[in-house]
Amino acid sequence: MAALTPLEISNLLDSKDREIIQLRRQVAWFQRQIFGQKSERRLSGPEGEQGILGEAFSAIPDQSEPNKKTAVAGHVRESKQKPLDGADESALFFDEQKVPVQVVAIANPEIDGLDPADYEVIGEKVSHRLAQRPGSYVILKYVRPVIKRLDTQSISCPVAPVSVVDGSRADVSFIAGMIVDKFAYHQPLYRQHTKLTDSGIKVSRAWLTKLMPSAVALLEPIHDAQLDSIRSSRVRAMDETPIKAGRAGPGKMKAAYFWPVYGEQDEICFLFYPSRAGKHVQDALGLSSPLGAVLQTDGYAAYAQYAKKTGLTHAQCWAHARRKIYESQDMEPGPAAQALDWIGTLYRIESQIREQGLAGAAKQKLRQDQAKPIATQFFAWIEKQFDERGFLPSSPFLGALSYIRERRAGLEVYLDDPDVSIDTNHLERALRVIPMGRKNWLFSWTELGAKHIGIVQSLIVTCRLHDINPYDYFVDVLQRVSQHPASKVHELTPRLWKQHFAANPLRSDLHGVT
Repeated sequence: MAALTPLEISNLLDSKDREIIQLRRQVAWFQRQIFGQKSERRLSGPEGEQGILGEAFSAIPDQSEPNKKTAVAGHVRESKQKPLDGADESALFFDEQKVPVQVVAIANPEIDGLDPADYEVIGEKVSHRLAQRPGSYVILKYVRPVIKRLDTQSISCPVAPVSVVDGSRADVSFIAGMIVDKFAYHQPLYRQHTKLTDSGIKVSRAWLTKLMPSAVALLEPIHDAQLDSIRSSRVRAMDETPIKAGRAGPGKMKAAYFWPVYGEQDEICFLFYPSRAGKHVQDALGLSSPLGAVLQTDGYAAYAQYAKKTGLTHAQCWAHARRKIYESQDMEPGPAAQALDWIGTLYRIESQIREQGLAGAAKQKLRQDQAKPIATQFFAWIEKQFDERGFLPSSPFLGALSYIRERRAGLEVYLDDPDVSIDTNHLERALRVIPMGRKNWLFSWTELGAKHIGIVQSLIVTCRLHDINPYDYFVDVLQRVSQHPASKVHELTPRLWKQHFAANPLRSDLHGVT
């Protein structure tokens, strides 16, 4: 075998170094899955509790040791007597305005055989139990009298109530409940059909699958109005999350994406597009933006290209920057811990802002006075790491620092604009409904069905953001949308609906049934 040249030996060593680093990353990942915490939050734990891959599980320190005991000053606790008027604490776990209460009277055996004149009821004690019926469905039986006037001999009968879906025997309360069960509680229609059958209601599953798109069609103009409101926002956040929608062949589904867009007035829309192509950013937001517009995203290059094309400010996310460092800490724990400490200081300043309830100029001043110097020192520290160590493509930690350095301008936007968040976590929390839904319904059989998912989830999540009960909202707007002026459809978006109609919403006939 021919001897290797010095250059070949150097290349071979470099290749082996990269392979070792990759293998170490894999081992560190497995260690973290078995023994470590999964959160990126920097929570300091007791020394010696981290297991080592390859050790027996019995090698992990015993967690059953007794807790440390701390002596506290003695005190006298006063015992409070419970009133006899029934106002006990057990009544506090439910809302009597929303939950039906069935009273069960319990006889006192001490008065058996006594005349009412022989005793006096001086009070009562009340306790509550949470119960459940097999089904919560109700049949509304409309009885319409047919009358004959004796003077004119004419016969008349009132017309049957009109359903929000023409010709349907579904009450608006059922349609609203079906929507909420499917999209808020992730119960697919086949499960709802089973529940109906078990409750003694015989309808076909096809009836449910036809009823749903008819209801969503009524909500689509409201979704479009909400999207217009988001597009007019000065500060917007955007992301993308995958979904399988539409058949690609026998046993295969197409890979597609939801592109959630979050507006500055706490509104969100889940826009469905068939791919992750960069052109969909322009499709979602358009080419015109308000003066001083800001788009906040992760590091996907499509957003930077859109910002450059439209001239808006591109803010980036510190949580994604922190995640890059977090993923590299197993390889270089010392420097990674330093970087995480720098970023953690920025987040502690944001916590201080929230605790003090600062906004506008006061929020910007605190960021300028405290956060901006920290960020400047952090980026100087990053430059020092590269000056001292050079750039090693195989180093995950230096790769993470390179990611942050390249996005410095976007990461610093929030320091000068109080309306911009430090990260896109508010958007990521809002889009959790999509991966949660995927765990239940797995995929959408058609692309139209995926679009309907986006429409309904846009309204439900926005209801949550504005502390609105989605069921009450849908019962109202499904009835109101057909009689509301098309020019004012924006008033039916959850944010404005809360201002105009939440105090006196439209109800189902079920609301008056006792």
